[in-house]
Amino acid sequence: MLDKLDKKIICRLQNSIPVSSRPYKDIADELGIGEDELLDKIKYYNETGILKRIGAVLYHRRAGFKANAMVVWNVDKKDMDTIGRYMASIPEISHCCSRKKFGEWKYELYTMVHAKSREKCSTIIKNIANNTEIEDYRVLYSIRELKKTSVKYF
Repeated sequence: MLDKLDKKIICRLQNSIPVSSRPYKDIADELGIGEDELLDKIKYYNETGILKRIGAVLYHRRAGFKANAMVVWNVDKKDMDTIGRYMASIPEISHCCSRKKFGEWKYELYTMVHAKSREKCSTIIKNIANNTEIEDYRVLYSIRELKKTSVKYF
């Protein structure tokens, strides 16, 4: 069961986290609790599955990344973890995840690649394909940035 404080904390975590050297202290101060208490609560939420993740939202175009591409890769199941870890380590990739194949769709590994230009983005994608020896992939460039919102529970 969640008490009033838990709901207050969860409501606060649904919004932007302060850009500061101690964002959780700032949030704890807003809530009128200690930083250690807040961190203990967040750890508990994570351990019990109440909290799935805390993540940053990057507005790519505002940050100067004009070329953004979703790339889907046909990866052999036995290589998925190794290749996924490699791709996730590439600085220009913000998202890397696997999805189950569906019907005729044979692509299981999805990445988002970001660069200042389409040419640079294309070069990054080709380098990844060469380094992983993946020949079967598809690229879909973003034409606009969609509204980004988080789930609101309370």
